[in-house]
Amino acid sequence: MTPLVELRDALRVFARERDWEQFHSPRNLATAMAVEAAELLEHFQWQTSEHAGALPGDALAEIRLEMADVLLYLVRMADRLDVDLAEAARDKLAINAAKYPADKARGRADKYDKL
Repeated sequence: MTPLVELRDALRVFARERDWEQFHSPRNLATAMAVEAAELLEHFQWQTSEHAGALPGDALAEIRLEMADVLLYLVRMADRLDVDLAEAARDKLAINAAKYPADKARGRADKYDKL
C-alpha cells in the first residue's frame, strides 16, 4: 500500500467516525483547500525571497501544518472524485515536460508559449 493510499484510508476513517462525509462534497473540499492554501500563503506575505527561504523553526512548524492541511483536503477530494493522485501527477508532469522542454525552458520562467 502506498503512502497516499494509507493517508486516503486514514482520512476515510477520520471522516466516518465524525459523520463528516455529509460535508465532504468536492465543492466544499475545494473551498476548504483554497482557504488552507491562503493560510499557507499568509506566512509569506510581505516577505522578501531571502527571508522566506530562511524561516525560523517556529514559523516553519506552522507552515508545515498548513501544508498538511492542504494535502489532507486534496487527498480527501481525490478520494471523493475517485482520482488517483499519483497517476494524475505523473500525467501532468508528462504534459509539462512536453510544454516546457528542458533545452528551451532551462533557467527561464517564461510561459510555454513564450519559449
